[in-house]
Amino acid sequence: MADFIIHCPKCNHAFEPGDSIREEVQNELRGQMKEWQKQKEIETAALIEAEKKKMHADLENNLKKNIAAEYEAQLQQFQKNATEAETKLQAARAKEVAFLQKEQDLKTKEAELEVTLQRQLIEERGKLQEQLAKEEAEKNNLKEQQFAMRTKELEKQIEDQKKLVEEMRRKQEQGSMQLQGEVQELMLEELLQTTFPFDKIEEVGKGVRGADCIQVVRNQFGNESGKIIYESKRTKDFANEWIEKLKSDMRTLGADVAIIVTQTLPKDMDRFGEKDGVYICTFTEVRSVALLLRNALLKIAEAKKSQENKGDKMVMLYDYLISSEFSEQWKAIREGFMSMKLSIQKERDTMEKLWKAREKQLEKVLLNAAHIKGSVEGIAGADAVNLSITGADEDDTLLLD
Repeated sequence: MADFIIHCPKCNHAFEPGDSIREEVQNELRGQMKEWQKQKEIETAALIEAEKKKMHADLENNLKKNIAAEYEAQLQQFQKNATEAETKLQAARAKEVAFLQKEQDLKTKEAELEVTLQRQLIEERGKLQEQLAKEEAEKNNLKEQQFAMRTKELEKQIEDQKKLVEEMRRKQEQGSMQLQGEVQELMLEELLQTTFPFDKIEEVGKGVRGADCIQVVRNQFGNESGKIIYESKRTKDFANEWIEKLKSDMRTLGADVAIIVTQTLPKDMDRFGEKDGVYICTFTEVRSVALLLRNALLKIAEAKKSQENKGDKMVMLYDYLISSEFSEQWKAIREGFMSMKLSIQKERDTMEKLWKAREKQLEKVLLNAAHIKGSVEGIAGADAVNLSITGADEDDTLLLD
């Protein structure tokens, strides 16, 4: 505190104050300093506030000036753009009007051209129709001359086709009958082998003279007891010469019994039986007939073996065939198969009626073919029609190419 000196304001005398005076002075100075600082703060705040207001007012004025200037510039630019757009719009409208005018002119010219073309088309069509009518008349005259010749040619062709159809039908029937006969032979052999498994069934080859099938009868010990020959026939008519031919084969082969298995019985027979030493039956009856005759041969062989020199074999067979035992067995077999025979006969009559109806339909088709050919030629021309009647499978086909 030695450095703290107080000067008198009047005499400028310097002196060091005491502690009390120094403290009092210091407090006073501090108070004055606080007042001064406070006053300065107030003044500074007032200056700052005034400066802020001034700056705010200046900024607001400048902003208003800038916004007004920018708005004015934009307004002028908008006015300029609106003027340019109006100018362009007027130009586009003018072009649109010109385009519509040109389009209308083009439509008018197009309509005039369409009318002209329609008129020319009608004229050309009339000329073409006249030319076609003239050409058609010339063709008709030529066709009328050719039609008579073609009609006669067609009639001759149809007549030739009829003959060809009849010939093919006849050949087919012959081939079918032969095939059916061969099938019946095979079925007969199979039937005998199945029914008599211990007998020997021999097939006679094609082209070899003799019966169709030979049955060598054997007893339970495997010894031969006799021989039966079979002739298989499957035709519409029965021929009496078959009997003599089979009797000759029976003598040649040394057979004991001969049987003809036929589809058609002789006119004087309505069921199986014996005629001139040969037995005749249908295929449905052959199993029973063979069984009876085989049993007869076995009994004859057994009797011959046990009673040698007591009679001729044929006499014994005859005695057996006229016996009541054979008669009863034969009668039972006959009654059993009569119903089957009647059923087969009904089926045969039905099929014959159906075949006759189909033959009439075929004849009707052939008779109408000429008329159909003439009508089609009159419409499509002679070269466009091909009539083909084939007889390979008895189908008649009319082809229109």
